[in-house]
Amino acid sequence: MSEKPFTEDEIEAARVLFARPVSFLMGAVSIDGLPPADLPEVAFAGRSNVGKSSLINALTGRKTLARVSQTPGRTRELNFFNLGGKLILVDLPGYGYAKASKTLAMEWQHLIFSYLSGRASLRRVALLIDSRRGVMEIDKAVMELLDRAAVSYGLVLTKTDELKPAETQAALAAAATEARRHTAALEEMHATSSRDGTGLTELRQSLASLAS
Repeated sequence: MSEKPFTEDEIEAARVLFARPVSFLMGAVSIDGLPPADLPEVAFAGRSNVGKSSLINALTGRKTLARVSQTPGRTRELNFFNLGGKLILVDLPGYGYAKASKTLAMEWQHLIFSYLSGRASLRRVALLIDSRRGVMEIDKAVMELLDRAAVSYGLVLTKTDELKPAETQAALAAAATEARRHTAALEEMHATSSRDGTGLTELRQSLASLAS
């Protein structure tokens, strides 16, 4: 939705980039432990169990690159993945799981905001939204945090394989309406499914345009 057209060269470049070797670089639990900021970075954020790890695995064509936890709210690290020496993919800890303590929520805000507002190599945040539930209040709070950090972000709807086409379009329209209320949100957004591959080609092309 609202995606710029890509040339054949850009489409091929995206295919080649995401076919490159990709490896786990490191996990960081504090700002002091972040890797050098020497490559462009794209961070993936979203509520616990929204499908961040599954999406990263699907984008890179791997099954176990990013660990898919069966316990929502368990991942508490910023996990960095090196994509062919051209782009760093960052899997941020999930937020908003009901069983997560208030202390953890405060830790999440401090760690993530520090990363978002101080990382010169960060080019974009992909903010994942469960298409079945739409933009929830806690998602709006994170969007406001991203606005304050002045970090460009685009909404990526996940799990669209569980919706009918008309429901997906309605979810996109509702997300677009919310995005227009936020200063750092991009007009571009994507409807995806890690299970059946919907929207992954277009998302790869968009992210590849940020690579070095």
